[in-house]
Amino acid sequence: MSMWKQLVTLVRGTAHEAGQAAVDKRALVILDQQIRDAQTAQGKARDDLATLTAKRRLIEKELEALTAQRDKYEASARAAMQRGDMDLAREVAERLASIETEGATKGPQIADMRSAEDRIRGIIKQSDGKIQALSREVEVVRANESVQKAQASVAASYGGTISSMGSAADSLKRIKEQQAIRDEKFRASAELEDMRTGADLDAKLRNAGLLEGSSTADDILARLAAPKDGGDATRVSGGDPTRALPRE
Repeated sequence: MSMWKQLVTLVRGTAHEAGQAAVDKRALVILDQQIRDAQTAQGKARDDLATLTAKRRLIEKELEALTAQRDKYEASARAAMQRGDMDLAREVAERLASIETEGATKGPQIADMRSAEDRIRGIIKQSDGKIQALSREVEVVRANESVQKAQASVAASYGGTISSMGSAADSLKRIKEQQAIRDEKFRASAELEDMRTGADLDAKLRNAGLLEGSSTADDILARLAAPKDGGDATRVSGGDPTRALPRE
């Protein structure tokens, strides 16, 4: 195969795929229209069947009328023959021959029309079954399409929600980290201020009971247990009974 033929084949194949993709994309719309067209055709077939049935019934009525005329003229012919009026009997017989000829043509015609009615009725019934089956399949496909679209929407929404939750969690983590950093900065600033003013050293001396004017629970108990006259010296000395001032 030459290069040109290959290119032509490629173009035709691509066009076919594009056309098939376009048809598949609108398949449900196309199927709905085809079903409507088939239902319209079924309606016309039923109308044709009704027309054919009506015509056949009219011919049957005509045949019944011819049969009644035949019976009547046969009786008349017999009566004329019994009276010896052969001319009248012959005239009636000619009329009977015409009636029988006409009736003979209508019989097969009625039979053919009945056969046609049966065929059309069978075709309509078969077509109705196919249309109903196709309609059910289209409804199933349409329901599946709706379910899949809903699933895709839920999946997309769920993915977006999970992504948003992940972003929110990251933001929360960063906020906590920033708060921890600020707490440490506040604590470090307070420690630096205590070091600058000596407040940290005073706190250590106070906890050790070495800062004047400070008393621990043990100091207070010792003071209360000391003699009353020694209590004044204790209070003057800043709470330490061992450091009472000497008496003059």
